[in-house]
Amino acid sequence: MPVTMAAALRGSLVTLVKGLSSPRWQQLASRQLSVSATLCSPEAPPARADATFRVTMVPGDGVGPELMTAVKEVFKAGDVPVEFEEFHLSEVQNMASEEKLDQVLTSMKTNKVAMKGKIHTPMEFKGELASYEMRLRRKLDLFANVVHVNSLPGYSTRHNNLDLVIIREQTEGEYSSLEHESVTGVIECLKIITREKSRRIAKFAFDYATKKGRNKVTAVHKANIMKLADGLFLQSCAEIAQLYPKIQYENIIIDNCCMQLVQNPYQFDVLVMPNLYGNIIDNLAAGLVGGAGVVPGESYSAEYAVFETGARHPFAQAVGRNIANPTAMLLSASNMLRHLNLEYHSNMVSDAVKRVIKQGKVRTGDLGGYATSDEFTQAVIANLAV
Repeated sequence: MPVTMAAALRGSLVTLVKGLSSPRWQQLASRQLSVSATLCSPEAPPARADATFRVTMVPGDGVGPELMTAVKEVFKAGDVPVEFEEFHLSEVQNMASEEKLDQVLTSMKTNKVAMKGKIHTPMEFKGELASYEMRLRRKLDLFANVVHVNSLPGYSTRHNNLDLVIIREQTEGEYSSLEHESVTGVIECLKIITREKSRRIAKFAFDYATKKGRNKVTAVHKANIMKLADGLFLQSCAEIAQLYPKIQYENIIIDNCCMQLVQNPYQFDVLVMPNLYGNIIDNLAAGLVGGAGVVPGESYSAEYAVFETGARHPFAQAVGRNIANPTAMLLSASNMLRHLNLEYHSNMVSDAVKRVIKQGKVRTGDLGGYATSDEFTQAVIANLAV
């Protein structure tokens, strides 16, 4: 037998004998004490990721690329373990094609998580009714859009301490892209509502309320006019509500909902609604807490998650002027990190953003300040380690 192998065997035998010389309970007790000391020690560093996460990034149009730059700068300064795969997809900048759409879809399907700016949809009809934005949602089946409308500490509005959630079905409804001219001067636009997708979004809303410890779900509709389409949506919500007896269920007509949100938004907790109503309510509710620049949003399918701003505006008039508010996109990025189980980094980013706004010294023009986008981003970076 070679000398080295014999030496190795002797070393293993010595280790085994030493292990047997102390009782098993002493070995276990010692190991438990070591783990506890590591967890409880105030000197122990915060938990950090063991690997880098790959995330698809689509900056979109308008100020989207500038907001994504803010995200990348904050992530770099905070040593966030995320690597972005960036794709530029735009219908208004002639950067959209089937090939690029397929590249984005392939990346999203591989990474499962994405950050996206608003892909602006031109109003001119150029032979294709479905926008690239809609096609992305359908191909990934991003059926649930979630917008958490939450007042920012230190920024006062007409209604303070707001905390409500808007859940929108976004794969059918009025956005089905089914339009045609039946006779000259007469356009028919079809609104599609299905039982399957209505029940799916209703279940998502009740599951969300259960998981987040919320007490009430309100279905928003116009079933008094669209008796069959919105009637089916309302019926589906009521059926699902019966499965969640601990969650209070109500319904409200869309026009009354808009008025009630302005007068007394505190009566709402979780709202669920079809596509177009969700788009309207998202923007209305964002205005209650500071505007499109401060509300984050996210879209989910069974497999994928896409993080974006809650009120989807390209803000084209601000391009290149360094005045856009990065808050909404940074909070969306924080939510993305939480989705990736990077809790430490998520809290680091969101706490820094909220700290800057609460201090009130650095605010962009939409919040009544004079700071540029870059100055706000640098203030957030300066508050990462506070």
